[in-house]
Amino acid sequence: MAFRTNGITIIGGGLAGSEAAWQAARQGIRVRLLEMKPLRFSPAHHSPWLAELVCSNSLRSQDPESAVGLLKEEMRLLGSLVLESALANRVPAGKALAVDRDRFARFITDRITNHPLIEIINQHVSLIPDQDPLILATGPLTSDELAQGLGQLLGSATLHFYDAIAPIIFRDSIDFGKAYLGSRYGHGGEDYINCPMGEAEYQLFLDRLLQAEQVPLHSFEGPRYFEGCLPIEIMARRGRDTLRFGPMKPVGLPDPRTGKIPYAVVQLRQDNQEGTLFNMVGFQTKLRWPEQERVFRLIPGLEQAEFARLGSIHRNTFVNAPEVLLPTLQLKKDPRIFLAGQITGVEGYVESSAMGILAGINAGRYAQNKRLAVPPETTAIGALVAHISQGPKKDFQPMNINFGLFPPLEGKVPRRFRGKAYADRALEALKGWVNSPLFSS
Repeated sequence: MAFRTNGITIIGGGLAGSEAAWQAARQGIRVRLLEMKPLRFSPAHHSPWLAELVCSNSLRSQDPESAVGLLKEEMRLLGSLVLESALANRVPAGKALAVDRDRFARFITDRITNHPLIEIINQHVSLIPDQDPLILATGPLTSDELAQGLGQLLGSATLHFYDAIAPIIFRDSIDFGKAYLGSRYGHGGEDYINCPMGEAEYQLFLDRLLQAEQVPLHSFEGPRYFEGCLPIEIMARRGRDTLRFGPMKPVGLPDPRTGKIPYAVVQLRQDNQEGTLFNMVGFQTKLRWPEQERVFRLIPGLEQAEFARLGSIHRNTFVNAPEVLLPTLQLKKDPRIFLAGQITGVEGYVESSAMGILAGINAGRYAQNKRLAVPPETTAIGALVAHISQGPKKDFQPMNINFGLFPPLEGKVPRRFRGKAYADRALEALKGWVNSPLFSS
């Protein structure tokens, strides 16, 4: 395949960087993908593969009438490599699309490595290079040096919040004399392992959780947690029933041995295709590692739990997108630079990958001197872009896709039909956008 331009440079080989490289290469553009692993690892990354998943193995709902399900369908129509890998390496998770982490990352690494137009260069980048065009897809764990350089370029400091990841447990260490299999309301069959708690067990667990020692933050940084990924000990401090109405909600999970709904339930979701590893759902934590083992083994069924990975905490870096980004994902102050992934101010694997798709499309078009593309705001990807580029600048926080970001539907649509109405409108708009003269020029 002949090169059409001198190509583009991408910094970061996570989900967004991999998607961006894939989309640019699909246009016949040569790509230099700079990835610091395996020479250097962030505090949350451990494998040498591209597109490593960190805090969960779930890409959330598959329901095409949910906002995130719709976003995944749009990504599929746009040729998403992340979605292709997810569907090829999925594991049981009820209505959710969960994947085998290792196989998922290996699949993407193999496709990227073997593409004739993509060159992977393993090096740590501490300064923003003078490349044109350039995509920064350094993710939520952007190095301090690169974050500082980006802050200087933008004339303001980048923002940050703290994110925590949940422990993973070996299945064969779980006591199934106490735990049982099942999905909420039976949706998905026996995809989850459920550890039921009585009231006394729950109260004891809560007391020990609240007393446990946490990993301290740096003295110069104040915690700004993302609400959708709060450490479980932070949630517990909001009230003694907070966990029972959150990640430990027992509704729809009757114990088959008694037929009764437990007082609380801890769920574990399959983390690999072999079914040997299970993730503690909603148990993101910043407790010290010995404390995690001590407290989490109070959960019925986990008394002898062996941990393949304990939870940890890390800093997420993102920009004040409405202040600094164009809807094309270019920096207002330097249009040769595109941002992709969580650094743009979206939250979640799916949303980050979607921003990688758009950045790759537009950087490729920029390299060919073509008009750049902005998706319709009635699409899921367009609604996300509109939010991060046109939303309120004050107290900007990362956002998952949700129908509240979409333009209102016309007329009065009953609530139970709104998801389908949003999805039908979005997919029609996306297909029209992709088939428009813009993409044929």
